Amino acid sequence: MGNVLAPVLNLQRPLRRQEPLTNPGSFDELHRKCKEVFPQQMEGVKLILNRYLNKHFQVSHTVHMSTVGQSSYHFHTTYVGDRQLSPTETFPMLVGDMDSCGSLNAQVLHLVAERIRTKAVFQTQQARFVTWQFSGELRGDDYTATLTLSNPDMLSQSVIVVAHFLQSVTSRLVLGGEMLYHRRPGEEGAIVTLAGKYTARKWVATLNIGYGGAHASYYHKANEQVQVGVELEANTRLQDTTFAFGYQFNLPPANVVFRGECGAGPAPTRAGGCPGLCQPRPGGRASPGPLDPQTPCPHSASSHLPQHGCVVLAGADWDLD
Repeated sequence: MGNVLAPVLNLQRPLRRQEPLTNPGSFDELHRKCKEVFPQQMEGVKLILNRYLNKHFQVSHTVHMSTVGQSSYHFHTTYVGDRQLSPTETFPMLVGDMDSCGSLNAQVLHLVAERIRTKAVFQTQQARFVTWQFSGELRGDDYTATLTLSNPDMLSQSVIVVAHFLQSVTSRLVLGGEMLYHRRPGEEGAIVTLAGKYTARKWVATLNIGYGGAHASYYHKANEQVQVGVELEANTRLQDTTFAFGYQFNLPPANVVFRGECGAGPAPTRAGGCPGLCQPRPGGRASPGPLDPQTPCPHSASSHLPQHGCVVLAGADWDLD
């Protein structure tokens, strides 16, 4: 009986080529894609006048008139250097803002090395210092580590230390966490928060969950003209939950961007931060600065809407260039 030679079938599936891992970005920007859809919260009338003195220096004047709150005037200056990493990242950068009461908000951002970034934030309320904050960020090929030191006081032995870490697990999934340590006379403690972000082709889902509560956001890009975002934030200490739905319509023929928001309860902070730290939100159309010092600290009382009911906000941007 002869031997029959048959071709051997290769039943193994071809290996899928894995996409290379990229840097996950900063911890404070986890919810950035969603919060960019929401309009800036304000009431009354605001007039902004920008002037570019040269390619490095920019000044702006802002007048806010209100019948509910206090009217104010802000003088804003921005200086950027020559090292540009992206359209919104130029180093070094100095940003300053002073209001009509004499309060100052200043920030300094500097690229120490190719992967190391530093930032210093100073805030005064009239003639009194209220915030001095220093942070350093290390960006690897697929991870980001940040350490922040806020309001250190050797005399009263008080300090706030925050550590962030993000790791790209796959090309679409990012996992990480935050640890906050605070110390002052008679009080000391730490809070740990876990975070995750999944990025698909047309949507992004983000979740922060910890001892103090949870913050979830969802962003969806329907097409080139329509984008929507949903945010849900629960605070276990205050026994409070907030919800917000935002949308953005782009009308390229008319050079108009329309944003609207509908929410219930206090407005979500949309800033993935910690109490006691001032973490300005990314700026809007003002170029090239990615930070806007005129934005109040997300944990201040002025950044919240009424406690009950539904609030609807809407706004539009016209580009007259």
